[in-house]
Amino acid sequence: MKIGIAGLGEMGGAMMDRLLLAKCDAYGYNRTPEKARTYVEKGMQLVPTPRELAQTCDVVVTMVTDGKAVEALAEGTDGILAGLHAGTIWVEMSTISPDEIRAMDERVQRTGAALLDSAALGSPLTVQQGNLLIMLGGAESACERVRPVLESIGKTVRRIGDVGHAKVMKIALNLNLAAQMIAASEGILLAERNGIDRQTALDMLLGGALGSGMLKYRAPFIVKMPEKAWFDVGLMQKDVNLALGLGRESKVPLPITSAADELLTVTRAMGLGEYDFAVVFYALARMAGCDWPVRT
Repeated sequence: MKIGIAGLGEMGGAMMDRLLLAKCDAYGYNRTPEKARTYVEKGMQLVPTPRELAQTCDVVVTMVTDGKAVEALAEGTDGILAGLHAGTIWVEMSTISPDEIRAMDERVQRTGAALLDSAALGSPLTVQQGNLLIMLGGAESACERVRPVLESIGKTVRRIGDVGHAKVMKIALNLNLAAQMIAASEGILLAERNGIDRQTALDMLLGGALGSGMLKYRAPFIVKMPEKAWFDVGLMQKDVNLALGLGRESKVPLPITSAADELLTVTRAMGLGEYDFAVVFYALARMAGCDWPVRT
């Protein structure tokens, strides 16, 4: 099988590394080709357009920031839709709304190809460790066909329903990221303002039952922020807004998610939007009157 990835950012790039490690026949497209050179040096074949990626590959994976970016990859004479043909499977992994992926599915069906709604649960570190969980929505036969490919990227691949269901599940789970990080930040800030060393407070949080898998790799950013955001404030707020929109449509109240949205807005207003969303700790600290530097 020839496998292609469009979107070689933090997550897409980490996935490409896994494919190359597994000696897959791997192809890639990136809007900024220069940023993909490292994968070419490792054996990936770079193609100039999304259309050529779809024409060349049996399986095309897309991992980009939002619905507009997916649409930009798909449409036009050089887009994925123009290159799809019978037998091709498009695995769309970006976090977009269920309505957007269902609308795209209708367009893909007209090409004779198959679209799988997909979502990845984890971070670039999770991908590097081979521990990514990949959810799929779509025809069972297509899911089984791509399973060996996706198992090169993540250890768990699970079909959870029809097209749209993987996006729903991803949105439902991602709202927990903001809620957990904000709660952890509030607790550590409260401890620190009352005389407890920040690292000690962090150790106590992560050493007990409250230390979830996500917090164990992200909460340490409270002590030392990464130079490059794994998942910045803007992307986190995009996912929170997807959850709020789905909540309104479904008549499901999301009060904690609504509060998270407000704090993320404040965080961006403070000029902290380019940092990993763990920076909400520093937004809360500033609201508490602490002028602590984000990086030391």
